[in-house]
Amino acid sequence: MKKIVVASDSFKGSLTSLQVADAIEAGIHLELPDVQVVKVPVADGGEGTMQTLVDALCGEYVTCQVYDPLMRTITSSYGIIHQNGENTAIIDMASASGITLISEKERDPFITTTYGTGQLIADAYSRGCRHFIVGVGGSATNDAGKGMLEALGCRFLDVNGKTLAPGGKSLNELSFIDISEMDKSLLDSEFTIICDVCNPLFGEQGAAYVFAPQKGASPAEIEILDNGLKRFAACVKTQFETDIAHLPGAGAAGGLGAAFIAFFNAVLKPGINTVLDVLCFENYLSGADLVITGEGKVDEQTLMGKVPQGILTLAQKYDIPVVILGGAVESRQVLTAAGFLGVFCIQSSAISLSEALKASITVENLKQTASQIVRLLSFHKF
Repeated sequence: MKKIVVASDSFKGSLTSLQVADAIEAGIHLELPDVQVVKVPVADGGEGTMQTLVDALCGEYVTCQVYDPLMRTITSSYGIIHQNGENTAIIDMASASGITLISEKERDPFITTTYGTGQLIADAYSRGCRHFIVGVGGSATNDAGKGMLEALGCRFLDVNGKTLAPGGKSLNELSFIDISEMDKSLLDSEFTIICDVCNPLFGEQGAAYVFAPQKGASPAEIEILDNGLKRFAACVKTQFETDIAHLPGAGAAGGLGAAFIAFFNAVLKPGINTVLDVLCFENYLSGADLVITGEGKVDEQTLMGKVPQGILTLAQKYDIPVVILGGAVESRQVLTAAGFLGVFCIQSSAISLSEALKASITVENLKQTASQIVRLLSFHKF
C-alpha cells in the first residue's frame, strides 16, 4: 500500500475527529512507516462540525459573548473561512443553544431559547460574512427559532402588542411577527443549514413530539409546545405567505429549521454530504489504496446519514475498500453487507465505560487496531 486516507468522526466523549485520525496514523506507521497517510477530520453536521471544517480549511476561530439557552452570558465561538475573497461563517448552534450547555435538571423547552445562535450570526455578519453554514444538531430548544430571530431584530408580539417571553411556550400567545427592524442584506445572505432530520415542524413526527422529551418536556408540555409551533406556522403563512408546516427538516432543532426556511430562504442539506462537499473530499481519494473511517458507536444507525456511510458511498465510486473502527460495535453483518470491507471494535479487554472513554486508552486502542489491520492487509499484498 502506498496511500491510506483516514476520515473518521469524533469518538464522542473521548477524542475529536482529528485526534482519532492522529491515533490511527500512528498505528499505521507502526507497521508501514513509509506509507502516505492523508488525514481528513470529518463530522456529520452535529456538534463538532464547526471545528472540523475550520481546521480542515485553515479558517480562523472567533470568540464572542452570547446568551446560553437560559439567557446566561457565556463565551462561545464560531469559525470564519476565507475563500475567493469572501467570508463564510461556520456555526454550530449547539455552541450557543445546545443541550450540553445546561444541566439535566435545567432542561425546560418552555423557556429555553435560541437567542445565542442569533448573536453568533450577528457577530459574523458584522465581520463581513455573507455566507453562513449552520449545523443545527444538539439543541436544547423548542422555540421555532424565535430567540435567534429576536437577536437579529425581529419582534414577536401578542394580541396586545406585548413582546413574548423567551422559549417555546409563549408561541401559543403569538399574534404578530415584526421584521421591520431586521437587516435586509442579512436576510438576503446565503444560508446553508446542515440538518440530519426530516421531521416536519409539528404533529406526531414534529419537533415537540419527537425531540422535546429529551429536552425535558412532559407529555402535557409536549402538546402545549406543539400547539405553539402550529401557531407560529399559521402566523408565518398569514403574514408572509410561506407554508412551513410540512416541509422536511422544518422541525430540526426545535423548529429552528422552519425559521431559517421562512425568513432566510435557507437551503437545508444532509449533514455528511454537505461537509464532504465543502471539504472537496473526493479529491483526497485519488490514488488511495484504503480508507479507514469510524465513530464512537458503530451500528445500523451508522448507515443513516452518519460519517462512515458518507465516506463509504464516495469511496465505492472509485472501488476503494473501506474499513470502519468503533468503540462499540453492533450489526456487523448489516454493515459488511452495505459494503464495508471490515468492521472492527477497538476495545481490547472488558473495562468499564468510564475507563474506555479515557482519551489515553482510546488513543492506544485505535493505534493497535489500525496497526493490526494494515499488517494483515499488507501481509496478503492487498
